[in-house]
Amino acid sequence: MWKRVSVLWVVVKGDVRRLWFALGHPQAPGWLKGGAAAVVLYLVSPVDLIPDVLPVIGVLDDLIIVPMALRWLLARLPEHIRHYADERAAGRPGTAQAGPTTEGARERIKR
Repeated sequence: MWKRVSVLWVVVKGDVRRLWFALGHPQAPGWLKGGAAAVVLYLVSPVDLIPDVLPVIGVLDDLIIVPMALRWLLARLPEHIRHYADERAAGRPGTAQAGPTTEGARERIKR
């Protein structure tokens, strides 16, 4: 069981880093900030789907719902923000490039 928990933590730790860097992007959408706040509130809230007083099952819902919510948020990121967060999480200096609509507008202005 501890091996599963440690593997799950490794996965969640990487997702949390990617989410942190995505939140730091200048064009991070509002729904991403709201979703990240909701995940944190769920973790610290005493209200759970299954109460934490139950020995193993109480913690199990947090170990399942939180990683799923993080993956769901990261899967819906715009491509340029996802790329930026992946680069920063890998330790490479990511550049906060403009999104595709902004670059398209720049091309039209140059013409």
